[in-house]
Amino acid sequence: MTRLLVVALLAALSAFGADVAGKWKAVYESRNGPREVIFTFQVSDGKLTGTVVSPQGNAPITAATLDGDKISFTVETDQVKAAFTGTVAGDEMKLTATAGERTYDLPAKRINEPRP
Repeated sequence: MTRLLVVALLAALSAFGADVAGKWKAVYESRNGPREVIFTFQVSDGKLTGTVVSPQGNAPITAATLDGDKISFTVETDQVKAAFTGTVAGDEMKLTATAGERTYDLPAKRINEPRP
């Protein structure tokens, strides 16, 4: 009976999605060498939002969804619009970004910051 309860609780938690709140650092290879991107995700009232800091500038994360371990969102700057899809596993995220005809793999890791 206890095992059934644990399985039911885990299933319920996974229905809400992975824990992505906080900062994530990704590095991708561009034509000009490696580039760093920092994603900051917030979850409030069941809505996923956030911001991105990249070599192209700062931008909001829009159209974000989180379904179990699957994440998708859009980032648009004055220079580029990119669609991101991927999976989340603990403190790691495997993202693929599509911007125009280019596709980039962006493995990301959670940045563990000290809490006040």
